[in-house]
Amino acid sequence: MKTKKLSFCGSSLMQGNEAGAMGALAADCKFFAGYPITPASEIPEILSSKMFAENGIFMQMEDELASICACIGASWGGSRAMTATSGPGFSLMQEALGYAVVAETPIVIMDVMRGGPSTGQPTSSSQQDVMQSRYGSHGDYEIIALTPSSAQEAFDFTVRAFNLADKYRVPVIVLSDEVVGHTREKVTIPDTVELFDEKYRGLCKEYYKPDEKNIPPRIRFFEEHSVLVDGQLHDERGVRAGHDPVKSARAVEHYCRKILDNIEDITSVDRYFLDDADIVLVAYGSVSRSALSAVNKARANGIKAGLLKINTVWPCPVKEIKAACENARRVIVPEMNIGQYVKEVQRIAGFDKIEPLPSLGGVLHTPKMIFEKIAEVN
Repeated sequence: MKTKKLSFCGSSLMQGNEAGAMGALAADCKFFAGYPITPASEIPEILSSKMFAENGIFMQMEDELASICACIGASWGGSRAMTATSGPGFSLMQEALGYAVVAETPIVIMDVMRGGPSTGQPTSSSQQDVMQSRYGSHGDYEIIALTPSSAQEAFDFTVRAFNLADKYRVPVIVLSDEVVGHTREKVTIPDTVELFDEKYRGLCKEYYKPDEKNIPPRIRFFEEHSVLVDGQLHDERGVRAGHDPVKSARAVEHYCRKILDNIEDITSVDRYFLDDADIVLVAYGSVSRSALSAVNKARANGIKAGLLKINTVWPCPVKEIKAACENARRVIVPEMNIGQYVKEVQRIAGFDKIEPLPSLGGVLHTPKMIFEKIAEVN
């Protein structure tokens, strides 16, 4: 890791979208390409004015597919790159997201979720892109997706997203939502941030050859390498291997194993009152804030409730979910969708004691809604 001293720091009132944009600048993002879309438009708006002061490049593209493709090119050119969008635009990016996975290209995508399908609810919040972030592109692969619940986390998680993208050579998604993106609250930007700094491994022909942690070196253009960047499955030299079943299988296994073998380094959760909890809530994003308020009220009323707050929805923190739910009588999963991540919790903890608590129509769960569910199952 290397320490970067920031030219901007201190505490101020800002929206989650602004905090995410500032997190990108803090993380040394030097290239942004995007297309305006509600409720993420503040991110390109802010970066369009601030990127140049940080010696970066801002481009408004003709659409979302062009945006992510430009980021892939910028990444191979040696820049930390990011785009930002919402559900419909994220759908258009899926083809190139898979390309970035195969080419092992580190980029960051900030998806500020809104209601769908299609145009859906442009100005309302949701958590309906959870499964799209995991399975949106075709084929077998693993992805990293972080879920901030506040403006402060929008800053912090964006910095971490760039570090994870560079470390594991994978696209990383910051899966925000309209509530987080448009909530204005205190954000503290530190004097310095820690950034991943890979040691140069020297010239090599096998520039996709992984190290002992299953991670290949970062190779950029203009470094005397002869590099093939391609969307086909390839061997460790970058040569197309789609015709070879053994090499193709090895490539797909590699895309998955480099994430799953390092899951403890990647995943992050917060635990509240879980030691003696009879009723456990599993929540992420903005809903986790209402969930924590409901848990505090339940405790005040003598109900042993606890919360597992998921900060990294993908890869799924299986061990943490299993441990949190193991001794609980009931597990409640509140989500701003019809029930997506609850399926993961059911897979891990069993179906019998899991209680989904969906909210649709762009309505964020209130603490009262969640507390009433806790009281009902108690």
